[in-house]
Amino acid sequence: MQTSFFKNANTLKWLAPLVVGAFFLLLWQGICTAWQVPVYLVPKPTDIAQTLVTDGPSLLLALGTTLKITVLAFVLATVLGVIAAFLFVQSRLIEASLFPYAILLQVTPVVAVAPLIIIWVKQPTLALVICATLVTLFPIISNTVLGLRSVNPGLVNLFKLNRASRWQTLVRLRIPSALPFFFGGLRISSGLALIGAVVAEFVAGTGGTGAGLAYEILQAGFQINIPRLFAALALISLTGIALFVSMDWLSKKALGHWHDSAQGA
Repeated sequence: MQTSFFKNANTLKWLAPLVVGAFFLLLWQGICTAWQVPVYLVPKPTDIAQTLVTDGPSLLLALGTTLKITVLAFVLATVLGVIAAFLFVQSRLIEASLFPYAILLQVTPVVAVAPLIIIWVKQPTLALVICATLVTLFPIISNTVLGLRSVNPGLVNLFKLNRASRWQTLVRLRIPSALPFFFGGLRISSGLALIGAVVAEFVAGTGGTGAGLAYEILQAGFQINIPRLFAALALISLTGIALFVSMDWLSKKALGHWHDSAQGA
């Protein structure tokens, strides 16, 4: 019974990371307590937990702002990425002409272009969403194009023999084949959207009630309020994990009943 419990994939998937996390938190707490590490250098996990309770309302308000930018950027990148991928697949000329510019978006650091975007776009939220979208876009384009191209040649020939139109081949063959790659791109981009939002907030250095978690981290650093800084970082990390788990769940719901990649995981 005990062996079968630990061999259960679903149990191990959730239990193993929790055990490892608990071990490192206890180790962290023990080292800080034993060596009497000052709280302004490295706070104990209990100090961070206490800060999350006492400063919870203001941190959650900042999290809401960051999350709004993240979600808007992710949705915008998904729509633009899918449209771009479909255009690339329709013509090798279009792909050869435009794909290098998609790569350009990926390799250009958002820190370098964010100041320009913030100057050009006067609306702060829109400027931050554009910055985060630039970071998020490429994995969706790249994975969706790869999926649309990775079609069994035999099935393509079968569709041609049956005189299927370009639209029928796209909807009934290429899109289903591309879905596992597309959801793989979503899992990557969901985390990048959060990173892009936080980096854009850092660059913008916005203040006031509309500021996000990056602003809270900056302020905590200026005030040497290290527990609050760690608490904001913990919220960012937990949000990133939640986004990844959400995309993983969505992928299994969409693919679990017919594709090998989502079965038995």
